[in-house]
Parts: sequence; C-alpha cells; structure tokens
Amino acid sequence: MKKEDLIITNLQLEFQNNEKEKKAAELIIANTELAFQNDEKEKRAAELIIANKELAFQNDEKEKRAAELIIANKELAFQNDEKEKRAAELIIANKELAFQNDEKEKRAAELIIANKELAFQNNEKEKRAAELIIANKELAFQNDEKEKRAAELMATNIELKNAEESQKEYIRGLEKIMYLTSHKVRQPIANIIGFSLMIDITKDSKEEIKQSIDYIKESALSLDLLTRELNAHVLYLKKKVKM
Repeated sequence: MKKEDLIITNLQLEFQNNEKEKKAAELIIANTELAFQNDEKEKRAAELIIANKELAFQNDEKEKRAAELIIANKELAFQNDEKEKRAAELIIANKELAFQNDEKEKRAAELIIANKELAFQNNEKEKRAAELIIANKELAFQNDEKEKRAAELMATNIELKNAEESQKEYIRGLEKIMYLTSHKVRQPIANIIGFSLMIDITKDSKEEIKQSIDYIKESALSLDLLTRELNAHVLYLKKKVKM
C-alpha cells in the first residue's frame, strides 16, 4: 500500500473514530435522561402507593376504584420493568460499541461493515426512544384518569354526607310525628271518647249534656289542629327528602 493511501486511510479512520465518540457521548446523555425518567417514575409510583392507602378507607365504590388503581399500578410496574430491561440493553449496546471501536482500530478494512451495523443500532435506539415517549404519554393519561376518579370520589363523599343529613332530619321528623301521635293526638281522642260515654250513661240535665257536647267539640277542634300540624310536618319531611 502506498504512503498516500495509508495517510488517507488513517484520516478516514480518525474521522470515523471521532464520529463514534460523538455517538457514544450521545448514548451517555440518553442513559442519563433515562435514569432521570426512571427516578421520576419511581416517585410517581410512590405517590400512587400513598393514594391507594388513602383510598382503602373509602366506601364500596372507592374500593372498586382502588382496585382499578391497583391494576394501573401493576401496569406501571410492568412498564418500569420493560424500561429497565431496555436500559440494560442500552448498557450492553454501549459495551458492544466499545468492543467494536477496539476491533475497528485493529481492522480498518471492516470499517464499512461496522458503520452499517452502528447505523442499524442507532435506528433501534431511536425506536426505543419513541417507545419511551409513548409510554410517558400513557402514564400521563393514567394520572389524569386517577385524578378524575379522585374528584368523583370526593363528589360521592359530599353526596353521602348530604344524604346522611337528610336521613337524620327525616328520622327527627318521624320522632316528632310519633311524639305528637302518642301524646297530643291521643289526649283529644280520649276526651271525646270519655265525654261520649258520659253522655250515654248520664241522666243529668240538658245543660250538663250540652256542656259535655261543648267539651267534645273543643277536643275535636284540638284534634283537627293537631292533624293539620301533622300534615304540615309530613309535607316538610317530603320536601327535605326530595332535596
């Protein structure tokens, strides 16, 4: 081989080695970004665990949604495992690239083949980077869904509290109705029955009979007022329950 050819070959080899060193530096940057993404994902996984513990104290509906969150966490763990596998593959690829650089320094004639292999590896890494972007978008979507479910749980809690207050109000109303029925309503009825019996068995004067009838009328009017009060209270309870 001529000296000029050797010089050209050495220059080409030096240029190619520089290109490979740049690509190796890019791989190091990609690995650093991947480690940062994994740290962020581990933080999100920890936040999801805390959310799951909080959701465990909710009602049956929340337990169903917590089960959905557990499934999402399993999917997230599976995705993290896949990403860790890909990171390990990148480390192996870097080792292979270092080995290839050593071999290329020894075998200048194999530089063309090695460059084709390196181009293929770069394409594979770009595909994996695209897959990581898609995985991150899916994770963001899952987080949005979990926030929506948390908001729904809060709304459900508010509805449950309102329902409990309505139920308590309804029970208090029923207790008042029972009190009116057992105490106030029974007294006029007892008076009417008593005065009626007195009229049946008495042999008193018409004036005394008239007085008994007046007592009966007075008791009937009292019973009518109590009946109206009960009706008004029942209508009030109906409105409260509908609210």
